[in-house]
Amino acid sequence: MDYQRAQEIVASPQEFEVTYNCVSVWIDKLVNEKTATVHLRRSLEERSEVDIAELKEAKTLQ
Repeated sequence: MDYQRAQEIVASPQEFEVTYNCVSVWIDKLVNEKTATVHLRRSLEERSEVDIAELKEAKTLQ
C-alpha cells in the first residue's frame, strides 16, 4: 500500500479490510510516510509499528 492510500483509509468513515502478513489489522495512525501504527482487529491491546508498504488492502467490508 502507498502512503496516500493509507491516508485515505485512515480519514475515511468507511471500513476497509487491511491485512499485514495475512492478518486483518486496523490502521490506528500514520507515524510518517513509511510507517503506521496498527492493531489486530480483535485486540485493541497489542499495537505494532509496521511498514506501510507491507499493508495490503482487500475488498471493502459491507
